[in-house]
Amino acid sequence: MTTGRFRTAVVAAAAALLTVTGFATGLTATAVAAPAQAVEDTAFSPAADTPVTALVTKLTHSQAASRFRTAGITWSSSGGCSDRNNSTCTSFEQINLTTVQGAETLKRATGCALNITGGTETGHASGTYSHWNGYKLDFSLSTCLTNYIRGTFTSIGGSKWQSASGNVYYLESNHWDVTYYNCGGC
Repeated sequence: MTTGRFRTAVVAAAAALLTVTGFATGLTATAVAAPAQAVEDTAFSPAADTPVTALVTKLTHSQAASRFRTAGITWSSSGGCSDRNNSTCTSFEQINLTTVQGAETLKRATGCALNITGGTETGHASGTYSHWNGYKLDFSLSTCLTNYIRGTFTSIGGSKWQSASGNVYYLESNHWDVTYYNCGGC
């Protein structure tokens, strides 16, 4: 809810409370609530074409690796490394907390072995909801994971499935590319 709409709702609730208790009119009690006036939010009023960005919590590689290890999620890389600037590595540096939580949720829900083959390292496609920006993970293919995704989530075409929480699972040639918009119900 935007701040302006929130203020309008608070003003409406306060006006209704004052009217019901009689403080607004000097009466002891009434059951009539007066409509609230819209209040312009002077502190937050972006232009219609200005994007609004939510803040996200970023983790270090070490923090994310610790959480994955605790959850029983493994990871691997063709280079056997974790350098974010090396495309043969698998890095979690600057990964979003909600992405890590989404993987943890997937592990709990599926009971499948999960192996991450792609994190925030360079070499993936760019974009707002990209690997580099911390929104995506690649998982190794497995019958268990594939059956869960296809049997539980909604097919949205183009080898993509969407969970009830809105995260998107894309079946690429040799892995699942998952975009975590949120933690998946953590």
